[in-house]
Amino acid sequence: MLRIVVAEDAVLLREGLVGIVERFGHQVTAAVGDAAALTAAVAHDRPDVVLTDVRMPPGFTDEGLRAAVALRAGHPGLPVLVLSQYVQPTYAAELLDSGGGRGVGYLLKHRVGRVEEFMDALVRVAAGGAAVDPEVVAQLLGRRRDPLTRLTPREREVLGLIAEGRSNAAIARALVVSEAAVAKHIASILLKLDLPPAADDHRRVLAVLAYLRG
Repeated sequence: MLRIVVAEDAVLLREGLVGIVERFGHQVTAAVGDAAALTAAVAHDRPDVVLTDVRMPPGFTDEGLRAAVALRAGHPGLPVLVLSQYVQPTYAAELLDSGGGRGVGYLLKHRVGRVEEFMDALVRVAAGGAAVDPEVVAQLLGRRRDPLTRLTPREREVLGLIAEGRSNAAIARALVVSEAAVAKHIASILLKLDLPPAADDHRRVLAVLAYLRG
C-alpha cells in the first residue's frame, strides 16, 4: 500500500483520482487544491509518492509543476508523478532532471487510456522508476535541433515506449513484433542519439532523460 498526496484544483477530478487510487488499495493521506497546500501536506505526511496537476491557483499556469520541482529539491528521493493537460517544457525538463531521473513521471491526461496503465505508472514512479509521456519526449526532443529526424517512424514509437518505462517484452507486445526486433530498434536509437548502451530498462530511461536535459 502506497501513501499518496493528491494535488488537483478541480474538485471532481481530485475526488476521482482519490477514488481510483483507493480502489487499488492505496491510502490518500491528503487531497489538496493548490501548491501551498501540497507543500504543507508533503511536509506533514511524508508520503510515498506525490500525484499532482500542473495548473493550480492562484495563477493557473505552472504552480503545481514548480511546486513539484521544489519538493524534489527539498525532499531528495521523493517520487513525483505529474498529470497534466499540456507540456510545460522548461519545468518539465527540470523535473525530469531532478534526482537523477529516478522516481519521476510526467503524463498527459488525455493520453491515459486505461486506469490500469495509469496506476502501473504511479506504482513504478513510487518504486523509483520513470514514466514519461511520449508527447513530452517529443516536445523536449524538439528543443534539441530536432534530433527526431534521425529516427525512423518505428524508432520514434519505440522511443516513446522506452520513456514510459516499458520493458523489451512490453514494447514487443504493444507493437506486435519480436523482442529481438525491439532490441535492434533500441540499439539503433541509442546510437543515433549519441547515447551510451544501457543494459537494463531503467538505465535506458535514464539515458533518454539525460539526452532530453542535455
